[in-house]
Amino acid sequence: MTALELMWLPFLECVVLVGIHSYLGLHVLRRQIIFVDLSIAQMAGLGTAAAILAGFHPGSVPSYLYSLSFAFLGAILFSATRFKRHTEVPQEAVIGLVYAVAAAAAILLLDRAATGSEHMKDILTGNLLWVRKSEVIKAAVIYAIIGAVHYLFKDKFYRVTTDPEGARADGMNIFLWDLLFYATFAVVITTSVEVAGVLLVFTFLVTPAIMAMLTTADFGRQLVFGWVAGTVVSVVGLALSYAFDFPSGPAVVVTYAAALVLWGAGLSIKEEKRLFPCTRRVCLSLAGIALFLLWLWGLKEMFHGHGH
Repeated sequence: MTALELMWLPFLECVVLVGIHSYLGLHVLRRQIIFVDLSIAQMAGLGTAAAILAGFHPGSVPSYLYSLSFAFLGAILFSATRFKRHTEVPQEAVIGLVYAVAAAAAILLLDRAATGSEHMKDILTGNLLWVRKSEVIKAAVIYAIIGAVHYLFKDKFYRVTTDPEGARADGMNIFLWDLLFYATFAVVITTSVEVAGVLLVFTFLVTPAIMAMLTTADFGRQLVFGWVAGTVVSVVGLALSYAFDFPSGPAVVVTYAAALVLWGAGLSIKEEKRLFPCTRRVCLSLAGIALFLLWLWGLKEMFHGHGH
C-alpha cells in the first residue's frame, strides 16, 4: 500500500477537523476557557465507557448517543456556571473539576470492562490512521450543519463571547446563547473524539487558534490563518508518521507543538527586530532541554550501574 493510499483519508479527516476546530478555538481562547474541550471530550469519553459497560460496541449508534448525552450534560453545566464577573470563582475551576470527575468515573467504569485499558487508550489517542470514508463524510456533514448554525448567529455568538456583560445589559439571554454554543460544541467534540481521540482534538482546537491570534488581531484573518496553518501542519505530521512508522494521532500532536514553538520564535524575532535577544532566549531554552536530557541520561547510567 502506497503512502497516498494509506494517508489520504486521515488527511481529509484532519482537514475537516481543522475547519471547525480552528473556528471554535478562537471562541474558546477569547472566553479564556482553554480546557473546556478536554472537559467535554472527557464527558463524551465517560459516555463511551458507560455504553461499553451497557454492552454496546464503541463506534455504534447507541455508543455515540451515550457519548453525546454525557457531552450535552457538560454543556448544560458550563452554561449554568458562567458566573458574573463579580465572583471570585473562575469558570476554569469548574471545567477542571468536571474533567477530573469524568476521567475518574470513566476509569471506574472501564475497570469493569474486559478490555478497559484498550478502550481508555482509544479515548485518549483515537484511531486516525484507520478512519473510514463513511466517518469522514459523517463528520463533514455534521460540522457543516454546525458551521451553518454558527454563521447564521455569528454576531450573537461573538458578542456573548467577547462582551457578555454588555450583551446581558442589552437584554440578551446569556444562558440560552451559551447553551446553544456549548451544545453545538458538544456535538463537534463527540464526533471528533470517536476518531481522533481527546489529545488530538484538543490540539486541533487550541494550537491553530493560538498561532492565528499571535499573528493577527482580526477575527476573519485569524480564521483563514488557522485553516491554512492547521492543514499544512497536519500534512507534515502525517508525513512524519508514515516515514517513521509513528502512531498518526500522537505524531500530529507533537508536530503541532513544534510548529507552535517555531512560529512563536519567528514572531519574536520579527517583533523585536533584533536577532540577539531572541537568539539568547532560544539558546537558553535549548541549553535547559540539553541539561534535562543529560540529567535523564545520568539517572539511567547511575541506576543501571548499580544493577537496579
